[in-house]
Order: sequence, then structure tokens, then C-alpha cells
Amino acid sequence: MISPDRTVASATSTAASGAQVMADQSVGFQMSQNDVPLRVAVLGSTGSIGKNTLEVIAASDGRFEVHLLCGHRSIDVLVEQARIYRPRWVVVTDPKAAAAIGSGAFPEGTELVIGPERLEELLASPEVDRVVSAIVGAAGLRSTWSALAAGKTVALANKETLVTAGPLVTQLAARSGGVIVPVDSEHSAIHQALRSGRRHEVQRVVLTASGGPFRTHSKEQLCDVRPEEALQHPTWSMGPKITIDSATMMNKALEIIEARWLFDLQADQLGVVVHPQSIIHSFVEFVDGSVIAQLGPPDMKLPIQYALAYPERYDGPAQRLDFGVAQRLEFSPPDLERFPAVRLGYDVAARGGTAGVVLNAANEEAVQAFLDGVVKFQQIAELCERAVEEHPFLGDPTLEDILRLDVWARKEVQTWMC
Repeated sequence: MISPDRTVASATSTAASGAQVMADQSVGFQMSQNDVPLRVAVLGSTGSIGKNTLEVIAASDGRFEVHLLCGHRSIDVLVEQARIYRPRWVVVTDPKAAAAIGSGAFPEGTELVIGPERLEELLASPEVDRVVSAIVGAAGLRSTWSALAAGKTVALANKETLVTAGPLVTQLAARSGGVIVPVDSEHSAIHQALRSGRRHEVQRVVLTASGGPFRTHSKEQLCDVRPEEALQHPTWSMGPKITIDSATMMNKALEIIEARWLFDLQADQLGVVVHPQSIIHSFVEFVDGSVIAQLGPPDMKLPIQYALAYPERYDGPAQRLDFGVAQRLEFSPPDLERFPAVRLGYDVAARGGTAGVVLNAANEEAVQAFLDGVVKFQQIAELCERAVEEHPFLGDPTLEDILRLDVWARKEVQTWMC
């Protein structure tokens, strides 16, 4: 196990790092209110991140426009969004759901496109300037891959892309000229804090965690957790899968792995601290002992806007901190006995290879089984650990290997739950 408190004698140089080089490349991008609006494809527009993205675009004073909306099954929401934002394309990735759409559902000038393959084709179109990758789960990998292969700037909210195929994705972007700017609040905070020093001066990165709704629960209490309790997050408003991940702290495991590849860090440069107020979103510690943090209310509009507009900043719809009100910031180390998912995240980040894709796939299946009442809360991490331990590990996988083991892990977990 990699200890979250372990310090590193020297930070790695990331001059050749795919994700960091990509972020630096975008510094030359300039945008003003007089420019032609940047055309944005919003993948997963009917989810929490997608809806917040549309609010950010609506408040951007013409800097951005919605050019493509993509959803899977939430057709009513997608139709309403199309009527408001009038995109060039609406993509429905589920053909069965698309069959229920009546004629005249979309406004004039909006074309309905069906299927994930067509989505991948459209993302390569020169009409698309920015892509917001907010499809939940491993399903977002292919579309993100297509956008980066076409050299697009991707505002990445789909952490599973880097969890499952981090080295391949960053190498692809480096080859194609694609740009990755993170949307996750923790990785956005790290991205911002890293600009306070040079990369070889980085000692370690510490991701903050709210601790979820069961931060103070005992192991015995966790045995009796019900799905409706786990869905009540104390500070963030998110979709069901991400909310359960926060309750198990598996979201922090996935974020550790994502940060490993996104910022080209070593596993022992990564740590986690529980911060229930969710005001500090992450820290970067430099070799001289200076610690730089990024603060903000628990509102995803800020990291979304930062990713869309990077490297510029402008006034937007995000909440602001009120320093006229007394506030308290608390920090404590995570309890790896009660929340073993965090320990699993350290282990998988250190191991690399196919461990990430198996962890992610097993977790997606286990979370759904918990929501369906098939497994208990604590079994989620147990099933994930078993999948990682028993899978046919590959240290240097191809994309085909990753997709194959994604399927393998899902089938194995389903078999164990029967």
C-alpha cells in the first residue's frame, strides 16, 4: 500500500508529460467578447455536469455557443435543451430511446443524429471547437478518444477516461495536439495551483474529500447503509453514481488514479485529506514547503467555466465565498479501515497497467447492484478489490486490451453477485 502521508525526496520532471504539455499549449489561446463564439459539444448534456455547462454557456456573454448536445435515454430533457439552445446537432446514443422521438420534436435547423459511432464522426468536425466530456462512466472513453484524436480541446469531466486508459489517452493527445483541461473540482484546483511553481518543484499533490454522508459512521453502522441514505450528499449535488462513489470514497480512489496520469505524477506523490466543508478543492505542496490551495464554494460551474475559457477568466454564474461570515475549515486523514476504497486507489495508481480499467468496471457494476438492492454498501469495495486482484494483469495494454478487460470485469462481478 502507498501511504498518503509519505513525502517524496524529489519530484519528477514532466517536460514530456502529455497532459501537462497539452495544458501549456493552450496558453496561446486568446478569446474576447468580440470574437466569433466558440462552438461547444456537450456530451452527457442531460446529467448534472451537462446542465451546469449549459448554464455557464448561457451566461458567457456570447463567448460560447452550444453546437452539439448528446444524451443517452433522457429524451424529454434533451428535447427541452434543444429548444432552448438550438444546437446544430442533437445526438442520441441509444437507438431504442431515439425511436420514441416524434417528428417536429427539435427546432428548425437542429438535426437528430443517432448512435455512438455517428457521435464520434461529428466530434472530428471542424465545426466543433470545444468538447465537454461529461458522459458518466467508461462509456465516455470512446467519444473522448475521438475528440482528442481530432486535436480538440476537451474539458474533461469523465474521470473514467484517464482511470481506464490514462497513458494511452495522454500519449494520443500529445501526438494529435489535443488539449485536456480537467473539470473535476479537485483536478481543476490542482491545475490552477500548479501554475504557482515549476513542475520539478512539485513535492506532492493532496486531493480533498468531503467524506460523504457517512464520514463519522462506524464500520458496524456502514453495514446497514441503505441506498436512499447514501444518495444524500452533505455538500454536493451530483448524479446517483457519483454520489454513491462519494459515500464509499471510491470517487477519491478514481481521482487519485486520474491525477497520476493527468499530471504525470508518481503514486507516492499523491495524498488525500478529508475536508467536510468542501471549500478547499485540493492542494499542491512544493519542495520548499509552500502549499498552494484553490478555494471556492461546492459549485461545479466554476471548474466548468475555467476549463472552457482556459487560460482566461471572466465573471460568471458560479457562487462566491462570503468572507463576511465566520467559517471553519477542518482536515483529517481518511480512515482506510472504514473506507478501503481509498487504499485501493493508491494501490491501483502505483500498479498502473490494466488495474485501473478493472477497478472502474467492477465499481460501476457494484454501485448499480447496490442501488438495486443486490449487494450491501461495504461489498462495493470488496468486489472491486477482488476483481483487481484476480484479473489477468497487463502492464502495457493496448486500447483493445483495455476494452476487453472492461467487459471481463463486468461479467466477473455479475457472476460473483449471482
